[in-house]
Amino acid sequence: MKKLKTRWGINSNWQILVILLVFAVTGSTSMKLAGPLVEFIGLYPESSHWFVYWTLRILLIFPIYQVLLISFGWLFGQFRFFWAFEKKMLNRMGMGKLLKL
Repeated sequence: MKKLKTRWGINSNWQILVILLVFAVTGSTSMKLAGPLVEFIGLYPESSHWFVYWTLRILLIFPIYQVLLISFGWLFGQFRFFWAFEKKMLNRMGMGKLLKL
């Protein structure tokens, strides 16, 4: 636990629990929201090719996840941690210069 606290720059076990909870809630929620969003666009699993449907659904999960991560982080009082995490992740993906982070 000490390594994780040091790496993440947090102080308590309670913060670890909250951060892991935010990751879990964000992942589940983004998966749930991607389905109706793909159907809103007009693609249904029954009427479209499975590859197109699932590719678009997975591609939509990424931006939904990013927004929800910051939102849930803020709701759970860990905005600073998740904002730093988000910037670091986007920089590693090469989007930092594009988004000027």
